[in-house]
Amino acid sequence: MKKLFALLFFFSSFLILNAQDKKLNLIVGTYTKSCDSKGIYVYEFDSKTADFKFKNSSENIINPSYLSVSNDNKFVYSVSENDNKSSISAFGYNSKSGKLDFINHQNPNGLNPCYVINDDKNVITANYSSGNISVLGKNIDGSIGEAKQLVQHTGKSINTNRQEAAHAHMVYFSPDKKYVLANDLGTDKVYVYQYNPNSQTEVLKLKSSVNCTPGSGPRHLIFSNDGKYVYVLQELDGVISSFSYTDGVLEKRSETSIVSADFKEDFGAADIHISPDGKFLYATNRGKANDISAFKVLKNGKLDFIQRTSTLGKGPRNFAIDPTGNFLLVGHQYTNDIVIFKRDLKTGMLSEMGKKIDLCSPVCLVFTKI
Repeated sequence: MKKLFALLFFFSSFLILNAQDKKLNLIVGTYTKSCDSKGIYVYEFDSKTADFKFKNSSENIINPSYLSVSNDNKFVYSVSENDNKSSISAFGYNSKSGKLDFINHQNPNGLNPCYVINDDKNVITANYSSGNISVLGKNIDGSIGEAKQLVQHTGKSINTNRQEAAHAHMVYFSPDKKYVLANDLGTDKVYVYQYNPNSQTEVLKLKSSVNCTPGSGPRHLIFSNDGKYVYVLQELDGVISSFSYTDGVLEKRSETSIVSADFKEDFGAADIHISPDGKFLYATNRGKANDISAFKVLKNGKLDFIQRTSTLGKGPRNFAIDPTGNFLLVGHQYTNDIVIFKRDLKTGMLSEMGKKIDLCSPVCLVFTKI
């Protein structure tokens, strides 16, 4: 009898642990001025069924359009795009309850920060309107210190409406954390900065830069899983440029478009990600296109087109693939929802599920452990 109870206990414990393993948190940053939003939302997400439920939200933070979670899963850092009142905020994060406790905010000394990353030492932002990068110190309690470095980009490019000045659009750690890469839509450049996390004055030091096609507008980038290639998505021409990457130096290898040859209306490339297994790459396109393109990642770094499908909404900004690779979620800025797609793990193809999360103007989607 004791053996039977022990066996039943083991089996029930296994089922509980297995059920817990498939649950994740989905943290969503939003724009708050066009509709009713409290700012940052946390949902529980089932990575086997795509079922979800609301857990918690922040209180009245303005336009937390991009988020970054600390390595220990205890803090969330958010930009607040608000012109000359822009700020960077820190929150304590309870992954079990989804509760976000405001800690503090700081002035990045830049206008409209649109991307944020963090590590144990620093919080770094790309500030779109002022065309610069801010480095802010990070304290042991998770709070943000004052800005200790401001890196200013200068220049312009051929699109007079969008590229009249520098517009830093993304900052991104290299896989080994030795460098920070920065896309600048206004200057058509990708900058690579040597990263010195313990410095108090020169955390970022320019290592190299590479020119993109004039008028292309580099927006977001992603590394291949082996770190050998970088894929840069350009907002203004819808092209993905593939670069080889070695110790802070980029060299262009190939290009492919996310815009179909017969599409003649306005568009705006938005976000780019690679599947957890590294085999497939996806990129979203806004404007009148409102679609997502899928590519197979080849061993030589090139991309092989496999699918283009509607995102079933308007304004597909950010999207996220859950860590299991089973589902891809697209946030729509203008139709106020997050549409959930099923991923075929073998082919990379996306299919409709009829599931979506209704939410005001979602802009950034981040999965975390519970």
